[in-house]
Amino acid sequence: MDLSIVIVNWNTEDLLRDCLRSVSVAIGDLQVEVLVVDNASDDGSVAMLQKEFPWVTLIETQQNLGFSGGNNVALRRATARYVMLLNTDTLLHDDVLKDSVSWLDRHPKVGVMGPRVLNTDGSVQTSCSAFPSLRNLTMQTLGLTKITRLDRYRMTGWDRQSERHVDVISGAAMFVRRNAMQEVGLLDEAFFFYGEETDWCRRFKEANWDLVFTPIQGVTHFGNGSACKLNHRRDVLMTQGTTRLHLKHGGVPAGVACFAILAMHNLTRAMFWVAMSLLKRPGSWDRASHFIRVTVDFRKAWPATKKSIL
Repeated sequence: MDLSIVIVNWNTEDLLRDCLRSVSVAIGDLQVEVLVVDNASDDGSVAMLQKEFPWVTLIETQQNLGFSGGNNVALRRATARYVMLLNTDTLLHDDVLKDSVSWLDRHPKVGVMGPRVLNTDGSVQTSCSAFPSLRNLTMQTLGLTKITRLDRYRMTGWDRQSERHVDVISGAAMFVRRNAMQEVGLLDEAFFFYGEETDWCRRFKEANWDLVFTPIQGVTHFGNGSACKLNHRRDVLMTQGTTRLHLKHGGVPAGVACFAILAMHNLTRAMFWVAMSLLKRPGSWDRASHFIRVTVDFRKAWPATKKSIL
């Protein structure tokens, strides 16, 4: 088996349908298995899968296990040489699967690979990045990452037309070598929705596997498929995941520092957009309200104690 494609779904029936239709075309001559984990959806996703995609291996959970927990259910059953994590809010095009498998065959030291991902307007998506270090988070909070040449975090000054070793590859479209995964282990289920692929990538790197972005093209990512249902909770969960990363890899001082930086980030944005709303700038109150809600709920962003699976 060449490739196991793992997709976690939570109430994204229409996106999932379109994604799987694109997968069915992109498979070509490869030996591929597709495993869809449904995280206790209530929108008709399961019935749709059973009716329209009987060739897909459907795994139903009794509760929402989150991104890491849902993926792990399928990763334990994956049998192919390579695994692809794929979001429901994506479309595959051209020969992206065949080209990616061929590329991985030629690069045996690479544990994780990310292809070139595009937004719906054809612009390049920042689907890989540096690790969200305290330095990078501080630069972002100060607004310095808006200056392209200073943005070492998102690397927005790079057009993604060339290969590059990176720290983090987005789980929206991520290829993983199975024997590397067997060495490193599965996703850490202490991370519920954000930070899990960043933690995973760091563990691959610490185990001396290469992580590489390649300009192989053929993925469109709409973004915020399931997360769009979370509203301001998305930013709270992002803070929780990022803080957990620093607690795990840097200890309590790093976790506290990360939490403080992100608190400052959201507070200053709330103050800025409130000021803009007083100046009657169009749309400013919506953004102010968002950051106010995030700030009010920020205490919930400190990671609850949860034993790591590792």
